[in-house]
Amino acid sequence: MAKKILGYLLLAGLQLIINKCTAQHNFDTLTAKLNRVVTRDSLPGLTVALVNAEGIVYQKSFGFADIKNNIKYNANTVQNIGSVSKSLISIAIMKAVELKYFTLETNINDILPFKVINPNHPNDTITIKELTNHTSGIIDNENIYPNSYRFYPALRSYDKELLELIGTKGYQEKIKDTSMKTFFYNYLSKEGAYYSAKNFSSNKAGTAYSYSNLGSALAAYLIEIKSGLSYDKFTAKYIFQPLKMKNSGWFIDVKKLENYARLYYNKDKDFPLYSLLTYPDGGLRTSCNDLSKYLAAVIKGYSGDTTLLSNISFKQMFAPMFTETNAPQGIRLSNRNKGVFWNLYSDGTIGLDGDDPGVSSYLFFNPATGLGGLFLCNKFIDNKQAIVELLVKETL
Repeated sequence: MAKKILGYLLLAGLQLIINKCTAQHNFDTLTAKLNRVVTRDSLPGLTVALVNAEGIVYQKSFGFADIKNNIKYNANTVQNIGSVSKSLISIAIMKAVELKYFTLETNINDILPFKVINPNHPNDTITIKELTNHTSGIIDNENIYPNSYRFYPALRSYDKELLELIGTKGYQEKIKDTSMKTFFYNYLSKEGAYYSAKNFSSNKAGTAYSYSNLGSALAAYLIEIKSGLSYDKFTAKYIFQPLKMKNSGWFIDVKKLENYARLYYNKDKDFPLYSLLTYPDGGLRTSCNDLSKYLAAVIKGYSGDTTLLSNISFKQMFAPMFTETNAPQGIRLSNRNKGVFWNLYSDGTIGLDGDDPGVSSYLFFNPATGLGGLFLCNKFIDNKQAIVELLVKETL
């Protein structure tokens, strides 16, 4: 009997060694493939992680956070993450629902201090749900939205030609509002300074998909109204502090500039630091390590953990909103469905991607395996598919 037990233990130990060796081989292969992508696409810096409910299972950084000063990109380097920030609006919205501030079916005009009326459909109503799945009919006017970005050339060196270049793309800082409250009044109220039919879709709410940064940020503004807290304080209270995300925030911290990655157009030109007036839609600054804590918490939440939200809230957040019979124009269910902001991809993963000047990011998880992944890059990547496919393959 003792020999049999010893034999079982030896076999189990041998299998564990084999599994570890196989995993290490797979990770070495992944690292080599990622390194080839970094070289091929001339990426200044890149950090990636694979995460399960317990935390990071693989992490690797490539290249530089600051090329000129020879500062390597690492897991604690902080940078903007673009629209991956919208995943936090999702958590915040569901927390607000738990706190009984509103439901997803609430008419936004029941909350806002002014009325929002789509001039193309003056009798229509817009719900919070429609803000979260980009069917509200509120769209990003290309003559207005880029002008809400703020640049800070005095905080550190940058390439002056780039500031001129992005000016030709509409980033001219013409919007002088200092809060979402005044900006949304000016953008959405009939009496507002920027009000225009071009701020709205020609389609009724709920009938057509049109990606909307401003519709997303408006959802965060509704939380401010009902909670009495600014959105940055609300997310600090309900997300950053519980998860100990100490290197994450919405605004530039001049005391931590040495930790911020430079954001590159190419390896020779970097942008000045900038922020977003409608910061919830894309303005989060965070690190690979902090974002991995967040992703691990989301994976645990999907499986029943209640650190961030109740079980009911997590189920509602990730429930597909569309069917073949009610799918809006502009979305292909063969590629993805929508939860509350999250994309429910046809390969079974759930995630979001992000882009901005000098920024590309991706965050996702696979509910079937309990594994997820993310990457941050300090350059805009026109096609993320190569990196995404490598990470997704590891979670299948």
